[in-house]
Amino acid sequence: MIVWVTGASSGLGLHTARALAKAGHTVIAGARSFRAETAEGVHRLPLDVTDDGSVAAFREAALGIAPRVDALVQCAGLLVLASCEETSLDEYLRVMETNFLGMVRMNQAALPLMRAAKNGRIVLFSSINGLMGVPFQSAYAASKHAVEGYAECLAMETRPFGVQVCLVEPGDHRSGSDRYRLQGAAMNGASPYAGSFRRGVAVIRRDEADGSDPDRLGRKVAGLLARRRMPLRLCVADPVQHLAVALHRLLPGGWMARLMGMYYLGRGHKNISQDAEAAERVHLR
Repeated sequence: MIVWVTGASSGLGLHTARALAKAGHTVIAGARSFRAETAEGVHRLPLDVTDDGSVAAFREAALGIAPRVDALVQCAGLLVLASCEETSLDEYLRVMETNFLGMVRMNQAALPLMRAAKNGRIVLFSSINGLMGVPFQSAYAASKHAVEGYAECLAMETRPFGVQVCLVEPGDHRSGSDRYRLQGAAMNGASPYAGSFRRGVAVIRRDEADGSDPDRLGRKVAGLLARRRMPLRLCVADPVQHLAVALHRLLPGGWMARLMGMYYLGRGHKNISQDAEAAERVHLR
């Protein structure tokens, strides 16, 4: 297969591109930091999924390497860690432009080719955060929830043209790059959320450091492309995260919110918030 991969310079995109090349596919990978070259069996091209001109240039260059696209695997992603109150609109827009609208741009570049061939596969990287929220990841969670709904629409619309769609929903994996995991500009010691933010981010980073093998996820994506029929969703996570998703579906919303708050913010997370509010009141005086 001829496979286009976005977000392939680091993280899960890098491991996925490598796994696809090892599986024998012709991989044309894009990332903002790439220059046109071939390395590790992967054709690399510059690509900024937030820029229409860059997407068009990638499409033209990719078709110069191979005359069609059989599969599009979209891994480009950005995360901003901040409270909902203090995440700026510009930060929300930046995440949505990369994680959601970037996917839309790439799909619109590839779909005319797939429809003409009456064949194609689109793999969209969502996340466990596309199924449930996590404290201080509201922009990321919102973008992945958008991807989930969009993909359902896309799958129904493109099926008559022989195009299959799959959502890959990774849990924590050992592959993150701090270049694409940003701290919100307002998150400093003066924030009323400072205490709970430090606790929550420490838990997030610990879980990522102890996460699953990214090479295994890459092999699973390669396995998807080998199937006659891809599933609409493939959740790739450890048993505890699978359990969390199941509980999110089954438990009343308030119960799940309390459990998630205890996990990420600690048993005393109410006290942390109260202490922060008290400090803010003193500061305002």
